[in-house]
Amino acid sequence: MLVVATIKELQNALHKHRQANKKIAVVPTMGNLHEGHLALVKTAQQHADIVVVTLFVNPTQFGANEDLDSYPRTFQDDCDKLDALNTSILFAPNIDEMYPLGGDQTTHVHVPNMTQVLCGASRPGHFDGVTTIVSKLFNITRADIAIFGEKDYQQLAVIRRMVNDLNIPIKIIGKPIVREPDGLAMSSRNGYLSEKERRIAPRLHQLLQTIKQEIIEGNHDLNSLESHAITDLIEAGFKPDYLQIYQRNELRPATENDKEIIILAAAFLGSTRLIDNIYVNRS
Repeated sequence: MLVVATIKELQNALHKHRQANKKIAVVPTMGNLHEGHLALVKTAQQHADIVVVTLFVNPTQFGANEDLDSYPRTFQDDCDKLDALNTSILFAPNIDEMYPLGGDQTTHVHVPNMTQVLCGASRPGHFDGVTTIVSKLFNITRADIAIFGEKDYQQLAVIRRMVNDLNIPIKIIGKPIVREPDGLAMSSRNGYLSEKERRIAPRLHQLLQTIKQEIIEGNHDLNSLESHAITDLIEAGFKPDYLQIYQRNELRPATENDKEIIILAAAFLGSTRLIDNIYVNRS
């Protein structure tokens, strides 16, 4: 596995592969890799000849009181995991390489409307940071394909919108959520959970499954389903940020006529913010 830290090194390496007509995939990550990330890499390998994994804890997508400083950084362990998968290239730049003028002074990419709801409502500026760094990575790598996990479904939808609006010539592939045996969505932040919180955490996914079943069985009172689920989360020990039922493709509140639905939730357990979602196809 080739490990590079500068844009120039990466572009020089990719130029050779591009000259040889190799298909290139990029998998953006912030490191602290788990099985969910590795599944993204494996998916990328199925679609491309060369897989670039990027490892960059992006400061512009963290809010003032969020966990930028404490976010887990496990570089050598990440390298070992990627090397074991025969990953082609790891791009691990520092902040100055990606933001030579500083994050506040760089040009930002903003996707309207869908970044103002759900996670965007409680994390202002977060998605501007995401779209800015992702657009930079797309331009730097000129990849043919990019792989993202569906756990961060709003992020995936925002990136698809950005790619469509800006005519970026890249195919976006979403990879279904990888879960622990008890249903908890794998996340780099799960390591923050205490032993007690870890036992409670799967309840989030269980509640989403319950709502899904209610909808499939014909319950059209989506507002009531949302409010009852919020109450259940509080009783289970969570501090809910949101739990909402949306139309899956347009990322807007669902109506009783919508067929493709997604139930999305974010909630705190102690100081740890967990997110999850589940699809519903209503006939």
